[in-house]
Amino acid sequence: MSTIKPYTPPRVTRYRNEADYPEWTRSTVQLLRQGAELNSSLLTSADRRYIAILDSNRKYVQVSENFCQLLGYSRRELEEKRVDDLTAPETTDVPMVFDLFSRLGYMHGLWMLVARKGTRILIRYEAWLRPDSLIEGHMEVVGAGD
Repeated sequence: MSTIKPYTPPRVTRYRNEADYPEWTRSTVQLLRQGAELNSSLLTSADRRYIAILDSNRKYVQVSENFCQLLGYSRRELEEKRVDDLTAPETTDVPMVFDLFSRLGYMHGLWMLVARKGTRILIRYEAWLRPDSLIEGHMEVVGAGD
């Protein structure tokens, strides 16, 4: 007899607004917001991490300057695009991945982006759902080629 427990998906309680949150959750959200304000300077830092913030429709809302340079687009151009627009064309599971992400609230893995000039860029990403319902992703380049 196996001692491994069967997988049970996490239970998620959804609240209509923050006023319905339990007290400990409200204080945690406040701390996360303060941390997000402190970390907003990361979007303009010169380190080699690439940062993108997306809305629930997979549209870029904010991107780091490094991310713009990596893909060869201006910030304004990227903020008019969706993840689907920059993902390698043979990746057909984008909606499924984001549906899973919306249920889990956190993901990490590898993703293939395509730069303006057609260069394929393999990135390692870590993304999480922020308290403001935006998705924040931090990436690093694993490899690139045509």
